[in-house]
Amino acid sequence: MSHVMITGAGGPAGRALGIQFRGRSTVTITGLDMAELSGTDYPRTLVVPAAADPDWPVAMAAVITQTQPDLIIPTVSDELPQMAVLAAALGRTTAATPGAIVGSNAAATAIAADKLLTMWALERAGVAVPLFSAPDAFADTAEALAWAGGPLVVKPRISRGGRGVALIEAAEQADWSQLGPARIVQSFAGGTEYSPQVYRSPITGRSIVVVLEKTVLAQGRVGNAVTTVRLPDGSAPDVVAVATAAVEALDLVGPIDLDVRREADGRPVVLEINSRFGANSAAAPELLDAVLTEWLG
Repeated sequence: MSHVMITGAGGPAGRALGIQFRGRSTVTITGLDMAELSGTDYPRTLVVPAAADPDWPVAMAAVITQTQPDLIIPTVSDELPQMAVLAAALGRTTAATPGAIVGSNAAATAIAADKLLTMWALERAGVAVPLFSAPDAFADTAEALAWAGGPLVVKPRISRGGRGVALIEAAEQADWSQLGPARIVQSFAGGTEYSPQVYRSPITGRSIVVVLEKTVLAQGRVGNAVTTVRLPDGSAPDVVAVATAAVEALDLVGPIDLDVRREADGRPVVLEINSRFGANSAAAPELLDAVLTEWLG
């Protein structure tokens, strides 16, 4: 029986994975989280520090060494770059082999983890993105709104989920002087929002793309998806194309969760990329099937 360790077991992505392991009799799972958990789909959970804690690398290395999992699946965005580096330090490659940490190389993971770096890399590769900038490019909110030609979105460059995301439609809604370099500004794409679920094979380089349409958002017009609908295969080829191009531009592999939205003219643009399983991955079980097939063999 294979042993799979999953970080962030109590978070949305971790819970979605726990559900998907139900009934998989050939795999046992252990969940890691920074808090004690109960009532989950994980038969065993362990507590580790938060990714920002200086003790995180030592604690994580100790857990991995003691339990010797056959596969490690990280689901916490802000730990992904550190996990890629830790993989190299422990000899736990991110290549598709048993014993690996599922994910991309350290450079690709770090770029995807920072929304400003992501936008730079995608724009350079010719992948469609909204207008974007660092806040210090503008003197005040009014100037930023004029640049965007309408509403704009301010969000943390490095974040977890939809925390700290704000839609600004009028100058009085934000004190621009309080926005520092840790944030990114994007023009607001007001059309339909999607959450493409992608698996890109580290062996063949090919991608599986499942398009989920976000039907209700936590903050009304922005934020995490409260509900989604899986679209029929082939019904949004332009969304599939831009999601695939984005993943390839950053050279990401494994499970990837994207946010894509249509501009007023219908063109889909990539808002951000999470190089991990997302909160809605249970609607795309093909991703986990592919991970277990290619990484565990």
